[in-house]
Amino acid sequence: MPDTPVPAPGVEAKLRATYDVGKTAIYSAKVDPRFQYCLYVPPQIGPETELVVCVHGTSRTSFLDFRDGFAEFGRWNDCVILCPIFPIGPLGDGARSGYKYMQEGDIRYDRVLLGMVEEVAAKYGRAWERFALFGFSGGGHFTHRFAILHPRRLWAACIGASGSVTLLDTKRDWWVGIRNLEEVFGIAFDREGLAEVPVQMLVGDADLETWEITHRPGGTYWMEGANDAGSTRPERLRALQKSFEEAGVTVRFDLVPGVAHSRMQVIDRVQDFLACLLKKKRA
Repeated sequence: MPDTPVPAPGVEAKLRATYDVGKTAIYSAKVDPRFQYCLYVPPQIGPETELVVCVHGTSRTSFLDFRDGFAEFGRWNDCVILCPIFPIGPLGDGARSGYKYMQEGDIRYDRVLLGMVEEVAAKYGRAWERFALFGFSGGGHFTHRFAILHPRRLWAACIGASGSVTLLDTKRDWWVGIRNLEEVFGIAFDREGLAEVPVQMLVGDADLETWEITHRPGGTYWMEGANDAGSTRPERLRALQKSFEEAGVTVRFDLVPGVAHSRMQVIDRVQDFLACLLKKKRA
């Protein structure tokens, strides 16, 4: 039995206009209902409408900041904005960081996101083979690791203030390097595919706190080399830039003056980067 009455004629269109257009409701993902997402959907969707995915940080609250903060961008640049929600402790253990490293128990977060993209594309009658991906802090973790795994699904990757980075180092294992990438994920590293993705990396020059990002023996993600990319977020992101550029990736690096660990003080630069790419893409 349905949980709501069968709508009267014309009501279904009103429900869709209320909950599925503009700043939408929050939905459980069909691919795995432990995870949710919300959207900004412009009033009209056409063949040139693109998809931009924005991934939250550890607090998870930024999914709404990004949905609302990108709404105007989505409206005037003809983009749907998808904001996934990866809650703390989906395995019941209170773990905060599983999504940042792409796998946790039986969960493959890259596959969860791809399932969300497929679901949203079907719902709105589009086929988004490629999308733009932005994440800040914990979302920056997710974004660059997703780009390493699935570069051919992206037309842009914007990596904001990632606390730890996976370098394209074939002499070290995941997550510090990519030596055993195929063993861990069943995916071979696609250097040529990654080199085709326009990448932006951005971090505030005052984003210098290290208490949350320093790995120590006994920690869940401790491994040899965990801190070798640098002490601070700017240092680690510079190391990621160097690693990507050595692999042939073109990277725009934004060191934002006077900004600490603040997502809302960098999204204008992300939107400028994406708007320029959209203009070229649609030319």
